[in-house]
Amino acid sequence: MSQSMSARGKAIRATALASLAIIALGVASSVMAGGAVVARGEISSFAAGAGLALSGHAQMIRTADGKTIVSVHVEGLLPNTAYGSHVHQQACADGDADGHYKFDPTGPAAPPNEIWPGFTTNAAGVGNGNATVYETAGAAAVSVVVHAPGGAKIACADLD
Repeated sequence: MSQSMSARGKAIRATALASLAIIALGVASSVMAGGAVVARGEISSFAAGAGLALSGHAQMIRTADGKTIVSVHVEGLLPNTAYGSHVHQQACADGDADGHYKFDPTGPAAPPNEIWPGFTTNAAGVGNGNATVYETAGAAAVSVVVHAPGGAKIACADLD
């Protein structure tokens, strides 16, 4: 009797997992069907941030209606400190992500021509930044870099 209950329990769990997978695919399909493109990457330290135990992620959403939404979450930073964060035009390993991504390469180095999801950390050294720009970032917007208060590049996430 216990073997049949065990087999039945396994079948119920398998059915539940399959249902969750179908729901997840449906949600993902509806996001893609709506035209949104999502890119995400994990935070890793640059040499200037090597003394910090950094972790986190960044995400960029290019919406169907022409917006770009960028968020960054970083843990392991100094508490109650303001950090700059910007979308960059190169991958993290390519010259420390090179310079900031600009919608108009000849335009100013400031929003709304650039995407700046800067943030101030909480008492535990956790920072969350968000930025929404009413233009779709181009293919050259490939990473998010976190800058220390003095401007040094300390961490980066490639957006894949």
